[in-house]
Amino acid sequence: MQFADRLNNVETSAIRELFKLLGKPGIISFAGGFPDAAMFDVDGIGQAVNQALREESGTALQYGATEGYQPLREQLGAFMAAKGAVVAPDELIVTTGSQQALDLVGKTLINPGDKVIVEGPTFLATIQCFRLYGAQVIAAPIDEHGVKTDELEQLMAEHRPKFVYLIPTFGNPSGATLSLARRNKVLELAVRYQTPVVEDDPYGDLYFGVAPPPSLLALSAQVSGSRDWLVHCGSLSKVLSPGLRLGWMIAPPELLARATMCKQFSDANTSTFAQTTAAQYLKAGRMSATLAHVRQVYAGRAQAMGQALQRELGGAIEFTQPGGGLFFWARLTGADGKLRDAGEFARRAIEKGVAFVPGAPFYASNPDRSTLRLSFATADVAKIEEGVARLGQAL
Repeated sequence: MQFADRLNNVETSAIRELFKLLGKPGIISFAGGFPDAAMFDVDGIGQAVNQALREESGTALQYGATEGYQPLREQLGAFMAAKGAVVAPDELIVTTGSQQALDLVGKTLINPGDKVIVEGPTFLATIQCFRLYGAQVIAAPIDEHGVKTDELEQLMAEHRPKFVYLIPTFGNPSGATLSLARRNKVLELAVRYQTPVVEDDPYGDLYFGVAPPPSLLALSAQVSGSRDWLVHCGSLSKVLSPGLRLGWMIAPPELLARATMCKQFSDANTSTFAQTTAAQYLKAGRMSATLAHVRQVYAGRAQAMGQALQRELGGAIEFTQPGGGLFFWARLTGADGKLRDAGEFARRAIEKGVAFVPGAPFYASNPDRSTLRLSFATADVAKIEEGVARLGQAL
């Protein structure tokens, strides 16, 4: 059987491959980027399901518009407005998770050989997605304040990319948050170089204490012309339920129309059952309480993990305490003769009954093999402390 040449440019996900090892009894996993199922608002979602079936059964169980269920588009517009971004319902389409939105970006913008700039490191699935469409993926360096905009500008000037892809708020895997000054600079660069910027924002609502700076979308009103070059991808997966598979894409009209056309070819429409459920849930006003609870729990787990890493690994690891999101991004220092190779560390950790993801697959090029990603989302404080103790034994 002869397969498409485009498959030569991608490999299976290192994270998905790692999950095959997690069936071993007693494994404590810091590997996945999943929300904790114990915090899903099952009662609220159940009420929304029943309401949708009582009031809109014909719609919920039928095919729907490719652009999305209109009442949900209106609710999502209101959800964005509460965060400072004015979005009309017809300026967004509902997607099957934000992953589909990113795939639509690839389908509508990338020709084989085009250059795309991403953060180094960045979300593994986007590297794979953009390469699948033939892109040459170029990494821009980051620090704890997000992408370094001076270096980003140099890369944009040199490579003239088709677009720039960023996770500005609590990045995956870095946990970094782009500073306000850098956000404004990114918008200015988009206008100056007439280059689309794709803002992926699945984690922005998961902050601990102080809220992050406004999204690029919200700030675009202050940078003339920048909205014309901005694509914003959002998701309900991390804040409500990934099982609903609901995301959205906000983009300039011409791009949105082409993305809608491509979506017609792939799935016709996102599940109307999920959409009517989510619309009822948002209409009921339960999201604010859900977010408050999730933030409190994740903040406690993040604090516990940071303290445990300092206690159990000491100078052998360095990291910045995250202000939100789901992840720690850490680097092995090799201090006191300890390991510097995160891949070898991961193998030893599995033997001790704990899993995490080595950092190398998150780089489009020149991977830092001393880096690793740890998720605190699905383990309670006791398991976090036990798991990190096992990491200390493995190192």
